[in-house]
Amino acid sequence: MQAYVYKSQRKADTFVYLAARDDFERIPESLRAPLGELAFVLEVALTPERKLARENTETVRQNLAARGFHLQFPPRIFDLQDGDAGRSDG
Repeated sequence: MQAYVYKSQRKADTFVYLAARDDFERIPESLRAPLGELAFVLEVALTPERKLARENTETVRQNLAARGFHLQFPPRIFDLQDGDAGRSDG
């Protein structure tokens, strides 16, 4: 399965995988608008053996097959100000 990866120009570290190149109509407007312009990054063959840096390949493949797109959001950053950080309940 081929995937076409685009980077959001408005949302840092946010990427869109498409099943067909430049098929932006697959992305609902409510999701597409906040992303702003999407810049093509790469074309990749998503084989079951392929490892992706931040996504589960099978999840991406399933989303592409079912919806025609997959959104990759930035990784969550651990907040040291979180009240639970470093707390021991034992």
